[in-house]
Amino acid sequence: MDLNAPKGTFDVLPYGTDETWRLSSLWQYVEAVARQTATDYGYGEMRTPIYEREELFKRGVGDSSDIVTKEMFTFTDKGDRPMCLRPEGTSSVMRSFLEHKLGALRGTHKFFYIGPMFRYERPQSGRYRQHHQFGIEAIGVAGPEQDAEVIDLLYTFYQRLGIKDLKVHINTVGDPASRLGFRTALMDFLRPQFAELSPDSQIRFEKNPLRILDSKDPKDKQLLKGSPSILDYLTPEAKEHFAQVRALLEKIGIPYVVDDRLVRGLDYYNKTVFEVVAGQLGAQNTIGGGGRFDGLISTFGGPDLPAAGWASGLERVIHVLLAQGLPWTPAVTPFVYFVPLGDEAREQCFLLATACRHAKIPCDIELQAKKMQTALQNATKIGATYSVILGTEELSQQKGQLKNLHTREQKEVPFDQLIFTLKDLYV
Repeated sequence: MDLNAPKGTFDVLPYGTDETWRLSSLWQYVEAVARQTATDYGYGEMRTPIYEREELFKRGVGDSSDIVTKEMFTFTDKGDRPMCLRPEGTSSVMRSFLEHKLGALRGTHKFFYIGPMFRYERPQSGRYRQHHQFGIEAIGVAGPEQDAEVIDLLYTFYQRLGIKDLKVHINTVGDPASRLGFRTALMDFLRPQFAELSPDSQIRFEKNPLRILDSKDPKDKQLLKGSPSILDYLTPEAKEHFAQVRALLEKIGIPYVVDDRLVRGLDYYNKTVFEVVAGQLGAQNTIGGGGRFDGLISTFGGPDLPAAGWASGLERVIHVLLAQGLPWTPAVTPFVYFVPLGDEAREQCFLLATACRHAKIPCDIELQAKKMQTALQNATKIGATYSVILGTEELSQQKGQLKNLHTREQKEVPFDQLIFTLKDLYV
């Protein structure tokens, strides 16, 4: 019987792994930076279920997206309802926004989420069937300032982690009128080469030809050389919006390049789209991206509200962080390790350890080893700084032997002074 983790998934462990990226302390560090950055920009956390009705993502993500056509984990529940493991976060946030009538509570809304997503695809470095995303959604503001803010938030998150070699790629996919003209021009350009397009792009040709620009097929990329640019088909309003976004990014010091082939992989984007890439990831070098999706809420039966947001894959972020040799805060280990010598000392050690924990001093207690040397080795293995040794003599004198495991210095400390002493040492 194979009871290993399913293909494309992995365990995150507190210890016992040679793969640093699987250490829970590293994940906690990255997630803490994510939460603090989102909070600093005025975003509040939203947590949605990891599975939803299948129709939610078909309607939100779009029938022509790879997610819907190839990658969703779907199942039928016991009530014969088609369900789906959450492949992305935006649709779930919009569903929750409508279900709980949050629109009636204020004019603008800012949410962030951190959690697992599920896509059935070929596992590769930084890309897994269960992966994790940090994402944000801003609802209610149509102006270019919102676009610039969400891009700045993403860029700041990476900067706070210390990631180097960041490149921001931006584009606009315009408004509906812009896309109508561009769609016609793109189809006219590709029609003579239709037979040479990949099977996926042939399907997209009629359903959503702009998605061909997102094709990863090398032959499609070659055929697209010399194709029309969306920038030549923008309406005055769409052109002005994009110009203002670019101007704001320049004023706040966000370096960017305009990539007129960038469309992103989901059907709901309009106007601004963007991606951030980093070194040390090879071909899969995009670590985050998003854009504007005005009107998405209305596809779920809600009001026609403007919105913008992005998602960043945490696996890729962590791989870049390690590849660039960036520092990160290690796990908190027990500061002090209590070592009872004999049954009589065990209860007293337990009481002292409990008092330390209540005083917010990280500690642990040896409850297995029968030899002091073995207990001290265990204390060193888990990274403790001090040990407190209690035997029959220490119990009779109501004193513990406080030992620095690094310097080997040792001194007696009365039980009633031990917590105060450890607090002074634990800074």
